[in-house]
Amino acid sequence: MIAGRTALVTGAGNGLGRAIALALAEQGARVLLTGRTKTTLEDVAAEIGTDARVGVCDTSDPHAVTALAEEFADEEISILVNNAGIAGPVASLTDIEPEEWDEVFAVNVRGVYLMCRAFLPSMIARGTGDVVNLASVSGKRPLARRTPYTASKMAVIGLTATLAHEVGPLGVTVNSLSPGPVSGPRMERNFALEAQRTGTTPQEAEEEFVSRAALHRMVTETEVGHAVVAMLQMPGLCGADIDLSAGMIAR
Repeated sequence: MIAGRTALVTGAGNGLGRAIALALAEQGARVLLTGRTKTTLEDVAAEIGTDARVGVCDTSDPHAVTALAEEFADEEISILVNNAGIAGPVASLTDIEPEEWDEVFAVNVRGVYLMCRAFLPSMIARGTGDVVNLASVSGKRPLARRTPYTASKMAVIGLTATLAHEVGPLGVTVNSLSPGPVSGPRMERNFALEAQRTGTTPQEAEEEFVSRAALHRMVTETEVGHAVVAMLQMPGLCGADIDLSAGMIAR
């Protein structure tokens, strides 16, 4: 299902993108890494080995995506993982500036659209391919003070469902993965901000947060990477959104 295929992963220089790229490489895929920062991409490529390839791209920029498609025109990309995203502001909606809102949607939604627009035609021409878009459980459940992020992730889920019906009959599957909170630097920053807002400590903020999950923990980056692999090994999966949240219930 994966070995011998070429996968393109966005936002691959760190975090979930890195974990997904490593998981795909472990399964024998040739991995193409893209993101905004060349040095971090090269670090991940070094972890994978000589078969990995790096291309710098801001996926929210249509010109940059076109240039990336031209750079990788010699590759037979049959797996596209749209992982690039930003958390956006943590604030009440009335305190969020339009520029902040637009930035979140540019990266989290327009980037997915632009990458699909650029790399789907070759999959359609070959009659085979897989797209996995990273959404979030926060796109389906309330998350206070995070309206741009939650709205953008719900948009990714809607994009995925509709695109699956457009290209499924042409041999391409499209699905989304919705992780819950993932342990790591991003959540640590969120806990610090929440602690400032509520007058608690970051540790207390984290403990209160994970108490909402059935497993009383967050998921890990490695688990997300393995989930992407599992989805690609399910040939009947199309138009689906998969939760990976440790049983998180938002309040």
